[in-house]
Amino acid sequence: MLNVTARQDLMSKIIETLGVVVEDARFDFGENGLEVRVVDPSHVAMIQMNIDAAAFDTWELDATSLGLEIRKVKELVSLGGPTDLIEMAYGDETGILTVNLDKIKRNIRPLDNSTLVPPTLPALELPCKVSISGADFTKALRAARHVGDLVNFSIDENSFTVHVQGSTDSVTVAFDKEELQNIECGAPARSQYSLTYLVPLSKIFGNIESVHIGFGENYPLSMTFSFHDGAAEIQYFLAPRVENDM
Repeated sequence: MLNVTARQDLMSKIIETLGVVVEDARFDFGENGLEVRVVDPSHVAMIQMNIDAAAFDTWELDATSLGLEIRKVKELVSLGGPTDLIEMAYGDETGILTVNLDKIKRNIRPLDNSTLVPPTLPALELPCKVSISGADFTKALRAARHVGDLVNFSIDENSFTVHVQGSTDSVTVAFDKEELQNIECGAPARSQYSLTYLVPLSKIFGNIESVHIGFGENYPLSMTFSFHDGAAEIQYFLAPRVENDM
């Protein structure tokens, strides 16, 4: 049994975030909240999502795991306004998820959970860390996307730099220590990542106060941020692009 109600703005962010890397996801509804872990088909990007039950208007359920097509949920959620309520109900006897928005009722048959095994999170000790406003980081990524597909992040104890070298043009956005919320780095480091994954995600964290970034010399990227007054926590991992990958 599952009976959950959420505001449209919360559901929209959940779906948009997951949609950056996957088309299908297993939603694990537990006593204390929702957990979703996904990895994209090429194993380049991974998301760990935890949404506290308190973020939802109604949370009445037995532990339930539902495999869902992101597109189908997005189609309905996109019809609502930020304060509209999305009602979701599921019963084992029917095997159907019913999603209501205002007068709209959509029945969705979940996917086979056995085909949607959540990935194991990597255990990373990242040597460099930066905290930056979502607005500043988003602006830097979008400027970089204008001239190339691969972005270089560089860091030392006093600065964090976003740089892209295109075929004819380049973009550099440098942040001094005083312009950052936090910076920790024992030794200078540089790593390259795909903007194909980063720019779509920036639509989610663009108006968020803090994005916490971790990486090192040719290390995977880790980004964490929260929304809905801290009740929704996202950790995002992205594999680096090293020279022999290109």
